[in-house]
Amino acid sequence: MIPPPHPGARWRTAAAALLTASALVLTAAPAGAAPAPAGGDIADRLAAVPGLRIISEQETEPGFRHFVLGYRQPADHDRPRSGGFEQRLTLLHRGFDRPTVLHTSGYGVNTTPFRAEPTRLVDGNQISTEQRFFSPSRPDPADWDDLDIEQAAADHHRVIAALDGIYREAWISTGASKGGMTSVYHRRFYPDDLDGTVAYVAPNDADDREDSAYVEFFDTVGDDPQCREDLRTLQREALLRRDGLVGRYEELAAGNGWTFDETIGSADRTFEMLVLDTPWAFWQYQEPEKCADVPGAEASDDEIAAFLDEIAGFEFYTDQGTGPYIPYYFQAATQLGSPSVPTAHLDGLLRYPGLFAARSYLPDDLAGAPFDRRAMPDIDRWVAHRAERILFVDGEWDPWGAEPFRVGNGARREALRFVAPQANHGAAIAGLGASDRAAATDALLRWAGIEGRIAARGADRIPALDDVGDGRGRR
Repeated sequence: MIPPPHPGARWRTAAAALLTASALVLTAAPAGAAPAPAGGDIADRLAAVPGLRIISEQETEPGFRHFVLGYRQPADHDRPRSGGFEQRLTLLHRGFDRPTVLHTSGYGVNTTPFRAEPTRLVDGNQISTEQRFFSPSRPDPADWDDLDIEQAAADHHRVIAALDGIYREAWISTGASKGGMTSVYHRRFYPDDLDGTVAYVAPNDADDREDSAYVEFFDTVGDDPQCREDLRTLQREALLRRDGLVGRYEELAAGNGWTFDETIGSADRTFEMLVLDTPWAFWQYQEPEKCADVPGAEASDDEIAAFLDEIAGFEFYTDQGTGPYIPYYFQAATQLGSPSVPTAHLDGLLRYPGLFAARSYLPDDLAGAPFDRRAMPDIDRWVAHRAERILFVDGEWDPWGAEPFRVGNGARREALRFVAPQANHGAAIAGLGASDRAAATDALLRWAGIEGRIAARGADRIPALDDVGDGRGRR
């Protein structure tokens, strides 16, 4: 099972190399206790915020300033004096008179300057957050009971409280995939923090025991039935040739220093997970033209191995690849839920029943944590009946969209959902049909307080999110 977004070969990040942060005792005054100076340089105003420090300032384009920041957070917001950690943030400063976008990937933070689509559309400031327990934003020692959606929402609430005195215009939150989910959870627990939310390709596994929508998705996705059948044939052929391909995997691992023992398990188990994951990874990020490259039954072992590595990625499923994403898998195994994939066409070829699950990626000391079956139904009900000024953008051919958030009769509440035709996990407002794109853009600008005009100042200076990556994992 893959985390949202997919960290195959295209999405590997520096997160795996980051060191765990040392524990920090929260002795500073609560966020917002001391107002920021009324004027002055942005660096001076940041330095005056209790618990916030400037780690570095990086050069960027004229008209922008970019900072890497550290902000002290309680490990447990219900017991703020029991210890804490430093949450890593970045700030792309545009101007005190601009809206501010709170962006999260749901994983680590990308410290390279970039602008998410809403930030570009409103020409605003952008605060990007690293999620708790992703290195280095992790308490030490770490009590994994402190990793849940409400604690993470409280982190975001404190960030806004700390910076709202500096940025007094509208606040918009956004994120893609797990970042989109995280933005929704923040709004659920702190609905008044923000003026609007744009959640991209955000899965909504309201009932983790009912995954038929995911399985059915693979029977209809795309516009070429032959492509779907070719992917099923590839999986069967890979498992029929398992012994030889696993041997290649073990040789590759030995040559690169990869191991299999801490997370999924043996090379054989890991190979089976990779094969199960390949159609998901294919539809999550590949374009339809890639269907022509799916190896058939006549393909050599070399051709099959090369395709599996390109689409899913041999390295990702090793301990070294999955290790940085343990916080995601823990959340999926305890609250978020995880999807299923079709296996009927693989009868007699699978050796590990139930392997395709978040717990398969967890080390033994975390795998036994209980699942909270109340968390996601609560979020689902809130979105359907109470969420206001929230926009969902999904991709028609994205597997994660098989179980989307549904806004119910949300017109009065300005709860909106649009689907980008033939788009995958990179769906964006820019990829919507003309009328949907206009409606989504108008809503965002209205929530940001700039109704009636496109804020295009400097729109091409800082790269868009898809140009530089966002520190995301695999979802």
